[in-house]
Amino acid sequence: MSDYRRVFLPGGTYFFTVVLQDRGKDLLVRHIEALRDAVGVVRRRYPFEIIAWVVLPDHLHCMWKLPEGDTDYSNRWRLIKTIFSKKLPRSEFVSVRRKARGERGVWQRRYWEHTIVDEKDLNSHLDYVHINPLKHGLVQDLVSWPYSTFHRFVRDGVYSIDWNGEGLDFEPHPAEFL
Repeated sequence: MSDYRRVFLPGGTYFFTVVLQDRGKDLLVRHIEALRDAVGVVRRRYPFEIIAWVVLPDHLHCMWKLPEGDTDYSNRWRLIKTIFSKKLPRSEFVSVRRKARGERGVWQRRYWEHTIVDEKDLNSHLDYVHINPLKHGLVQDLVSWPYSTFHRFVRDGVYSIDWNGEGLDFEPHPAEFL
């Protein structure tokens, strides 16, 4: 098992990558309303600010800011995954180990988390979140991808409508191997 340790910064801002168990599926966009509902239920119970979000067919990237004094993003992700999974028909492969634990086979068990450390880090991860549909060849221009906060950032003047990530200054995060 990995020595990876999560960082829990009260009121922190975090970047996440969360991935479906079957990378070839399109469950997240096919069931986008179920995902939106799951996030909404959790946000009402355990508030957090959505800074940026992009949903791709088989994974998502997002950035959250937790309330002051709060560090519990793990419980939020557990609930989002559970609520979303319960809304889906049971058609996925479930390993013997997961069956024994009463788990579904919708999501990868773990997720990637990164604590945002400064404004440069924040801006790099915002760009990373928003460039993803283009990076994965899902669209020719980012405005064509409906499942992204890119549209809000264009409306707020952060990005131009034809922004394509040219000249981005960041390294892919370690979750790229997923």
